Amino acid sequence: MNDCLFCKISAGEIPSTKIYEDDTVYAFLDITPINRGHTLVIPKKHFRNALAMSEDEFADLNKKVLFLAKKIKEALNADGINISYNNEPAAGQVIFHTHAHIIPRFKNDGFHHWKGAPYENGEEKEVADKIKNAL
Repeated sequence: MNDCLFCKISAGEIPSTKIYEDDTVYAFLDITPINRGHTLVIPKKHFRNALAMSEDEFADLNKKVLFLAKKIKEALNADGINISYNNEPAAGQVIFHTHAHIIPRFKNDGFHHWKGAPYENGEEKEVADKIKNAL
């Protein structure tokens, strides 16, 4: 889609901090992470949300989300991981392109759903490198 932010990111038209890419998915750090390492995983093919995908397409996406979630947990020594999809505005969907949130969790992290903060100067690359090195 010409006006889709995530389509533009996966096509390289808008910069992002890429974590992983293959023929069907693109994963990158969220620019306002809940916790450091908060990653978005998107299919390269445009779908409004997960509900618009076939079972096979969604299964393929989820296999990669699970792989990345395990690696992110390991790389960042997280105590847990949230994996979520928001589908439609009532569920908190803001960008209408399927995307999974992988959010590292830490004991007493004060996590509140969807309240993030930007990275400090240079911190984004450091976190991205830790994750990439674990892949």
